[in-house]
Amino acid sequence: MRPAAVFTGLIGMAVVAGLLMAGETRLRGGAAGEETVSAEETATAAADAAPKASEPAAISDEQAEIIAGSAEPAAQPQAPPSAGPADGTAPKPADGEPRAETAVGQTASPPAKKPMELARPAVENAGLLSFGERRLQLAGIVPTPADKICGATGRQWPCGMLAKTALRQLLRNRSINCDLETAEWQETVTTTCRLGAQDLGAWLVENGWAEAAAGSPLAWAAEKARQAGKGLYGDDPRRR
Repeated sequence: MRPAAVFTGLIGMAVVAGLLMAGETRLRGGAAGEETVSAEETATAAADAAPKASEPAAISDEQAEIIAGSAEPAAQPQAPPSAGPADGTAPKPADGEPRAETAVGQTASPPAKKPMELARPAVENAGLLSFGERRLQLAGIVPTPADKICGATGRQWPCGMLAKTALRQLLRNRSINCDLETAEWQETVTTTCRLGAQDLGAWLVENGWAEAAAGSPLAWAAEKARQAGKGLYGDDPRRR
């Protein structure tokens, strides 16, 4: 091959390579320019679309009402009225809740009894004393009725009247002390009464002039009087 032909071929290849490189560079530059132009146009359009700071954005009346309504605080729902008894009474607290203290339904403790001096008691029978319309029954005994009759047929005697007389002779209109809640009691009250240190109910049982009540601590004294034939358990003391 001739050297001139070879040289010419090399030059042609170099020219073609230069053209290819130039074309590639141009294509890249054009794409970049187009992208730059598109970005600038987009930014310019956005800037033109945005309202200026000094100019208020125009909105319709309907949009203004919607915005104002959304800005107002939501109305709080009202709590439903609490259900309570129809009679107006306060509802009972649930289990576990503290309960208020109340005096309703509580039974007040009775006042403590204390000795009170009573003058000139009248004897209605062996076990029952009277002060006008008020009466005191001696505790722990069964009062002996004044009309009680004791003894077998043919040997009967008015033991109730004699029991009453025995208590009257013991008292002889002297004052006694009785355990009471108040000196102004009403009707009949059962209590303990004493003449000095002597318990009147115990004296009647020990001498056989009254029987002991069921469950009374004086039952032993009544049994002792029975065995000794005293008072109601014996014969007419007027025949002795």
